Amino acid sequence: MQAQVKLLRVLQSGGFERVGSSKTLQNRARVIAATNKDLSKLIAEGRFREDLYYRLNVVSITVPPLRERKTDIPVLIDHFIEKYAALNGLQVQRISTPAIDMIMSYHWPGNVRELENCIERAVILSEEGVIHGYHLPPTLQVPSPSSGTACVGSLPQRLDAVEREMIIDALKGADGNMGVAAKQLGISERVLGLRMRKYALSFQQFRRSGGL
Repeated sequence: MQAQVKLLRVLQSGGFERVGSSKTLQNRARVIAATNKDLSKLIAEGRFREDLYYRLNVVSITVPPLRERKTDIPVLIDHFIEKYAALNGLQVQRISTPAIDMIMSYHWPGNVRELENCIERAVILSEEGVIHGYHLPPTLQVPSPSSGTACVGSLPQRLDAVEREMIIDALKGADGNMGVAAKQLGISERVLGLRMRKYALSFQQFRRSGGL
């Protein structure tokens, strides 16, 4: 509360004294204040000065939580991938569709900071320039809307979800060519065919003319 009194004085008069000095200096700085607290509640509790609140609240901008502006997420993802790939000297070409689905379906209680931390982690863990769902934090390891494999937490279900995602990504990158995809995955074409049958996948789905 003592600091609030001093801040109010600076905002009202522009005058302040440096520590250890009695000379009053004038300040013309503009102040941008941000909070994630309910200031009206703090005022009612006597923990925030009402006069300071009205002095600060000249032009108010309310930013909705990230879960209420999902259209911002893809742009933020691209920005953070570019940022942390450059910082870590990595090349990240893309983020897989299942990973995007997982990000879009999450409720983001930590808003943009949580998303940034999530993408930083994924960039560092990424392999061969691709971010997969299993590079995301455990809090996001939930079924994605486009996934046909439910992942409710057991080890076999999680392994199936990861395997299915890797197969989809390989087939996408190979334009549906099972031989190329199998080589990328390090398995035989026959084994790939069996795995695709298990997950009800068809190579035709991944031809660029047909799409997925």
